Amino acid sequence: MWGCKKIIYICAIQHTNNITAMATLRFQALKETLNRKPVEVEEKERRSELFGRNVFTESVMRQFLTKEAYQSVREANATGKKIDRTIADHISTGMKEWAISKGATHYTHWFQPLTGTTAEKHDAFFETIGDGLAIEKFGGGQLVQQEPDASSFPHGGIRNTFEARGYTAWDPTSPAFIYGTTLCIPSVFVSYTGDALDFKTPLLRALHAIDEAATDVAKYFDKNVNKVQATLGWEQEYFLIDSALASSRPDIQLAGRTLLGHSPAKGQQLDDHYFGSIPPRVLSFMRELEKECMILGVPVKTRHNEVAPNQFELAPIFEEANLAVDHNSLLMDIMQRIAERHNFTVLFHEKPFAGINGSGKHNNWSLSTDTGVNLLGPGSTPMKNLQFLTFFINTIKAVHDHEELLRATIASASNDHRLGANEAPPAIISTFIGSQLTEVLDELEKVTDGKLSPQEKTELKLNVVGKIPEILLDNTDRNRTSSFAFTGNKFEFRAVGSTANCAQPMTVLNSIVAKQLKEFKKEVDSLTKGKKMKKDDAIFNVLREYIKDSKNIRFEGDGYSEEWEKEAAKRGLSNNRNTPEALQAMVTEENIKLFEDLNVMNRVEVEARHEIELEEYIMRIQIESRILGDIARNHVIPTAIRYQNILIKNVRGLKEIFENDFKTHSKEQVEIIKEISSHIETINSEITQMIEARKQANKLEDAEEKAFAYCNKVKPYFESIRYHCDKLELLIDDEIWPLTKYRELLFTR
Repeated sequence: MWGCKKIIYICAIQHTNNITAMATLRFQALKETLNRKPVEVEEKERRSELFGRNVFTESVMRQFLTKEAYQSVREANATGKKIDRTIADHISTGMKEWAISKGATHYTHWFQPLTGTTAEKHDAFFETIGDGLAIEKFGGGQLVQQEPDASSFPHGGIRNTFEARGYTAWDPTSPAFIYGTTLCIPSVFVSYTGDALDFKTPLLRALHAIDEAATDVAKYFDKNVNKVQATLGWEQEYFLIDSALASSRPDIQLAGRTLLGHSPAKGQQLDDHYFGSIPPRVLSFMRELEKECMILGVPVKTRHNEVAPNQFELAPIFEEANLAVDHNSLLMDIMQRIAERHNFTVLFHEKPFAGINGSGKHNNWSLSTDTGVNLLGPGSTPMKNLQFLTFFINTIKAVHDHEELLRATIASASNDHRLGANEAPPAIISTFIGSQLTEVLDELEKVTDGKLSPQEKTELKLNVVGKIPEILLDNTDRNRTSSFAFTGNKFEFRAVGSTANCAQPMTVLNSIVAKQLKEFKKEVDSLTKGKKMKKDDAIFNVLREYIKDSKNIRFEGDGYSEEWEKEAAKRGLSNNRNTPEALQAMVTEENIKLFEDLNVMNRVEVEARHEIELEEYIMRIQIESRILGDIARNHVIPTAIRYQNILIKNVRGLKEIFENDFKTHSKEQVEIIKEISSHIETINSEITQMIEARKQANKLEDAEEKAFAYCNKVKPYFESIRYHCDKLELLIDDEIWPLTKYRELLFTR
């Protein structure tokens, strides 16, 4: 089969006089892919031996730091205690010596600005000392703080364009690492006024808030708990496309997705790719990726084929949320670099191909104590299960009360294409907990008001609460249509998009749960004050009310169905279908107060993020509109006209041969010519209208108005223009079609 394809493609390339330049590029790219072979990757060492080799871990710190410096870093990690500048000098010296021993020549403050990617400015361990001499230097001041130019980063009005000053500051809770020959120091990024210009700063504040709130509640059940950490296990989905084929598509190059392209005859209908044998070239890429991840301390564990052709998934072991966010951002960078060596292009876009599954980044979230307990995991005793129910029900209540805010955290131009499609949760936020746990909550809802009798308390603990481990043992069903599902000992936020920085949803999720836990403790304490009610009775009474209050967010059925949309509306749940709608929740007075009360973000920071996300949405749609117009007018229409001329020439020839019966013999060709003309006319007309809509939108000064204009006035043309272009793809001779087709992008290894 491959031999036949090779002959076809080579023959096509030889007839370059008859095909367009883009078509030539397409066939050259296809020819190039036929000769690809897996890149050999050496794996002489065990993963456990590689793990953390280039990370400034505690064991490394013990070797390179003084006892005082080492203890200072540990205290900063455990309690957030500020590191003294004199101690920072000792730390920087040890860090520099370790880095140089590993071959590092430069250092950088590695941070996550609001662009959605990582940023870095490299400086050498180098300083002149006069007399033509130089030394390697890296002081405490350089470790703790740097001053990169902030003028070109998104700021949402926090600072003026002419005020370029911004600061990066070392985050000691995330260990430094060496990438290539550069020491990377995870850092926060703030403005001159101290306002956050990054994703990490609000996340760290939210994690501090959840630590305080959850620790206070956990002490109801165990006085020895002194710290609670939010944990995160992300699942990164992505597509791998041969780099030559990706380079032949302007839309993939500029937008990260295909704006045109007819579905292939075979897509994912047979479910033969999911969990199938990993292709050799892909496996080679995965092996090198995992090796590099191990060296950098990213604990990747799972790899497999996903549902769509050429789609794959990578997942790590759970980590503390801040570190997990850093590792996901680092992973996305590593993937792109290693993919180049294997002649692949990684597509993180949520919906790079129409008609097949898109990609998400499921965020699996839980809470764990410094005593080693997962607060969302059932225990072996009724008391431990009461603790589980407390955090379980409070999380559901938090999601119920702030579902619009949670929806806003996953809003983006790219994720709009995925949400509500056949593989992703709908835009309606709901919680799935399974039928067994639903029964448990139904039983708890029946708890008698006020104090429990000894018999009621025994029955409740033994017959309801005591059965939770047994219930969860076999309760492994997952509802793929639920955006926020409980999966045994964690909640899985399935609606997060594959391009997203996990910090955004994690900041909001931890904030709303922190707020809820604070309210819970306040209510329980008010009931137990003056020994009016025993602690267990108070907890049961408050939880019972929360179960009633949050019942509307729980849904066990098909989230894709029209019935659920109607039912959700009756329940008062939001259904914000696009980004401009969803982002409005970010700047309500209620939500601004929530962030301010928890010291996660102030009003300026919240409003700035809202502005930045609207601007990004506008730019994404604007860019895609321009790309679509360019490809359709400069590639598709000229190719259609060229083919139409071939048909016209053919018809004229038929007239000479079948002069007396011309209409009979030319009927089909004439119909194709008419059909092509109709598609060309519609495409050209709608591009003109789309450009005019874009011009009108650009006149608007208010970012929100402009975003809605792009969403409602410009974007609707995309599908119609695509439809007519894709119809031409089916009509026009394959030999001159300018764009690499879906069957080639998705099924060429």
